[in-house]
Amino acid sequence: MSSTTTAVILAAGMGTRMKSRHPKAMQRLGNRPMISHLIETARKVVDRIVVVIGPDMDQLARIVSPHETVIQTDRLGTGHAARLGVDVLEEGKAVILYADNPLLTVDTMQNLLSAHGDGNALSLLGMRPSNPGSYGRIVTGSDGGTERIVEYKDASEDEKKITLCNAGMMCADVTDLKEWLGTITPDNAQKEYYLTDIVALATRKGRVSCVEGSEEELAGVNSKSELAQAEKRLQRRLRQQAMTQGVTLIDPDSTFLDSDTVFAPDVVIEPNVFIGPGVTLEEGCLIRAFSHLEGCVVKSGAKIGPYARLRPGTICHENSHVGNFVELKNTDLGVGAKANHLTYLGDSQIGAKSNVGAGSITCNYDGVFKHRTTIGERCFIGSNSIMVAPVSIGDAAMTAAGSIITKSVPSGALAFGRARQENRADKGLALQQALRKKKEQG
Repeated sequence: MSSTTTAVILAAGMGTRMKSRHPKAMQRLGNRPMISHLIETARKVVDRIVVVIGPDMDQLARIVSPHETVIQTDRLGTGHAARLGVDVLEEGKAVILYADNPLLTVDTMQNLLSAHGDGNALSLLGMRPSNPGSYGRIVTGSDGGTERIVEYKDASEDEKKITLCNAGMMCADVTDLKEWLGTITPDNAQKEYYLTDIVALATRKGRVSCVEGSEEELAGVNSKSELAQAEKRLQRRLRQQAMTQGVTLIDPDSTFLDSDTVFAPDVVIEPNVFIGPGVTLEEGCLIRAFSHLEGCVVKSGAKIGPYARLRPGTICHENSHVGNFVELKNTDLGVGAKANHLTYLGDSQIGAKSNVGAGSITCNYDGVFKHRTTIGERCFIGSNSIMVAPVSIGDAAMTAAGSIITKSVPSGALAFGRARQENRADKGLALQQALRKKKEQG
């Protein structure tokens, strides 16, 4: 028998309770489609991934690419979907997963596979949720083995009192799954093919084991309310992982993280910080309150915020400072460089130890193309400077406050890009008096 292990992920559901035009598997969790979490976990455990999707789910197919997809044209239940996925397999072992269980961990998935490897005909995952609700119940025998699973809608009153609930995921040999899935019938309240019906068939071949996991990782996500609860669970997990790695979260509950964030020890994150995909925080950097980061690198000793926004392509080098109401996009902020107040720097290169004054911006977009601004080392950019890209400012140069810079500035130069000030005697007082008189006249 081949040792190949395949994950068959059932993702064809539209999730009507989500009240969304998007499939359930595409609902956002932790800044990414829900199914992406499960695929990332499965990649660490199995050799191959097959995703069963519904018709007209081209976007979902792109999200799960390069993994294989199988289309379930007629939604005839989980047993039917699983059969479509398993039918493309030839041999080995298959673990059947649900896209609405995004928080399944590597350890639990590996435990499920190992349980089947202990000689059981079938292994499945169960949990004991605080509120069993409408979960299917796992009926066990005197030896502790699983006898069958009864769906809630088909359960008797005594069966509804069972606390061990089906989490949905199962593992067995491909040849056995094909046989069992080809045997089940839609003889139930929903007139659908239930995947859970294969449990009773599996008991005829051998023991069916139940691996118990926590509700924290196995609870399904079928509504926006449950999606919000899953987000809370995911964030608790990510925060704990970060703190274990040596990150200081001053108020963990108000910090939102992404599962791909790369942390180093002694990073400090103040309250109300949002970190999106693709962020690397190096040792000793400080992210101050109310900042938003995505697609960026913050190097050792850098200070970001408060109220700062770092957008994709940004690198803040060692000991650089980004202050309040400053936005950086695709910008390389050099070692020790500063942009401390009310500034936008897009598509720009800022040299080491340069200081960008308050209210300064790079005009990087002409309505069609993006252009780059290059500022050398040890420059001083005066407040309210407008740098119209493409433009470069040489090392140790300065721009006067309020300048519009449209031409390159040589190294060491002082650039004035503003109109000459002209003072007209008594004109200010006369204008104010005229305006007040006009106001009085209505």
